[in-house]
Amino acid sequence: MSTSSSLPESAAALRRKTLGKFLREARAHVQPQDWGLPSGTRRRTPGLRREEVAQLCAISVTWYTWIEQGRDVSISPTVCARLAKALQLSRAERQYLFELAECTDPEAGTAELKPLPQGLSDCVDHIVAPAYILDRSWNVLARNAALVELFNGWPDNSSKPNLLRYIFADPAARQLVVDWERRAQRVVAEFRADVGVHVDEPEVRAVVAELQEQSQIFAQWWGRQMVTEREGGVREFSHPGSGIRAYQQFTFRLAVRSDCKLVMLLPNT
Repeated sequence: MSTSSSLPESAAALRRKTLGKFLREARAHVQPQDWGLPSGTRRRTPGLRREEVAQLCAISVTWYTWIEQGRDVSISPTVCARLAKALQLSRAERQYLFELAECTDPEAGTAELKPLPQGLSDCVDHIVAPAYILDRSWNVLARNAALVELFNGWPDNSSKPNLLRYIFADPAARQLVVDWERRAQRVVAEFRADVGVHVDEPEVRAVVAELQEQSQIFAQWWGRQMVTEREGGVREFSHPGSGIRAYQQFTFRLAVRSDCKLVMLLPNT
């Protein structure tokens, strides 16, 4: 049964129609010779034929035709990945394909584990409010001076700063974060939601294994399988020099690195 049955029929039909049109346009831009196929002289339209796409993806021609026709059929992440490869889709096109097919890309973010684009750290530096960028494992890739001041020297005093390690392994976090236990419990659920299908990646597994060993509280909450979105809201800190400070947290995904997010803490006035 299709996963789209819960959507309003008109919205589901429009999504399937858009997917079919996108696939037709994409295969029209792939040359047969790119895949070692004969170009021939009897092709009525440019690009690959439907049967050639089906062959490259190891699926039936009938099923692929139904997809292009916008019929109500389910498409697995594996088939989506094969289509993306056969149609030589760019990163943005691949993401669009998976969104239309309502699938989670198993390779999302794996090709993006690279340094931040030049100039992005400078952008964070120019933000007045405390701000920082986290990757999928919650390593701190960039931060500004306002964040360092709020966190009383962290993350600059860490060789490889990681927000999870700070919260659960650094005693200073319990002093800084107001209502630490409630916030830390939610953080575990937010992290699980963030890593999603990437929970078995080596770096993610290493962080989780390390904290399970070092923090009984983390191990307990991680085992509860709780998941929640990283939402905004009031965040309070007990700064050693200036007392209680309240902020509104806002989180943004980076277009240039979809595995990363920019977190900003705006003073709650």
